[in-house]
Parts: sequence; structure tokens; C-alpha cells
Amino acid sequence: MTTPTSAPTSAPTSAPTSAPTSAPTPTARPTPTAAAETIPPTVVNPPTQGCKITQAVVADPNPPLNVRSSPRVTDNNQVTTLKNGTFISVVGEENGWFKIDQPVQGWVSKNRTKSSCSDVSKRIQFPKNGISAIVKGEIIGGGSHQYILRAAAGQTMVVEKLNADSVFPTIITPKGQVLAGDPYTDSNRSLWSGKLPFSGDYYLDMNSNFKGFKYDFMVEIR
Repeated sequence: MTTPTSAPTSAPTSAPTSAPTSAPTPTARPTPTAAAETIPPTVVNPPTQGCKITQAVVADPNPPLNVRSSPRVTDNNQVTTLKNGTFISVVGEENGWFKIDQPVQGWVSKNRTKSSCSDVSKRIQFPKNGISAIVKGEIIGGGSHQYILRAAAGQTMVVEKLNADSVFPTIITPKGQVLAGDPYTDSNRSLWSGKLPFSGDYYLDMNSNFKGFKYDFMVEIR
């Protein structure tokens, strides 16, 4: 009796395995560049104390202004009165009173007048990374206000008047040369820009011979 032969069993075929796919590498986002910080102009004003005052103008809230024979209020020391807007020459100061000799001699209360330092010389200091300043003030009566700033040869200076009723400064080099703003030949100027010829201190000058004026200008060095 023949024993039946079992059918050969084929080896199972394993399903093909696909090669693993690596995940895409994310692209790094560029770091934004910080915008350059804009430094606002520094504001420069003349001093109001600790200086000599030679002229003032009457500005009494309850005019007219009393002129007295001594620096105090008594019943019998009134000399005369002055209208608002009257210019007075100041020859001394004591305890809040001005001693005056024009248009009359006597004493007037300082806080009922308007005055400014007659002579000012002040250096402009830019803040860190700053390049500009706004200079604003007033000369009452006669006087001279001067602002000083240091700059290098080849830098550019820009001076611009910011108020039509104000005065443009005379720009003077370290060697005394006038670049712009001569009060006799260039008084109507409102803007000047140019490369600086020397390194050193530059001067922005304003001079009043009589009633004074306001000034309001921007200066930039770059």
C-alpha cells in the first residue's frame, strides 16, 4: 500500500517593507533685525537763575506797576507807576525786587516783570546716540546768548529755524569764521546745511542791542 505524499508547502512570502521616510527638517525662521532706535532731539533752554539781569519789561497782571523808593511795600514809598510793556534798566536785585534807573529811579517787584539772563554761554550736550537738539529761549532787552557744540571736520551741520517769528543764529567756526546767519547780511535765513571745515567748538550766537527777541531752532550734527 502506497503512502500518499503530502503536497509541499511553500514558504510564506513576507510582504515587502517600505524604507522609512525621514521627516523634513523645518527651515529656521530668520531673526528680524531690530530697527535703529530714533533718539528725539534734546531740548536746550537758557538758564533763568544765577545770572545777571540788566533789563526787564513790565508785565503786571494788575497794571500799572508801582515804582517804590525802597524794596518793600509801605503806605508812603510809592514814587510813580509804569505801564505794561515798558522796558526798564535793572542795576540791582534784592529780595525779589529790581532796582531800576530807567525810565525812572526806584524799586519794582521782580515777579511783576518779565526778564531773561542778559549773557548766556551754554554747551549743547547730545544724549547717547543723539544727533540733534532744539534750542529755544528769549532775550529781553539787550544781551547775548551763545550755544556751543563740538563737531569734527567733515561732519554735516544742519541748522533750521522752527518759528517764523524767531531769530536765526550766527554760526561761527572754531577759527572765528562766520558760516551763516550774519545779522547784517544774512538775517532772513531760515535754514543752513553744510560740511564743517574744522574740528572743535562751533558757536551759535544771538545778540540783541535793544528790545530783544525769541529764538527757536534745531541743530543737527551727522
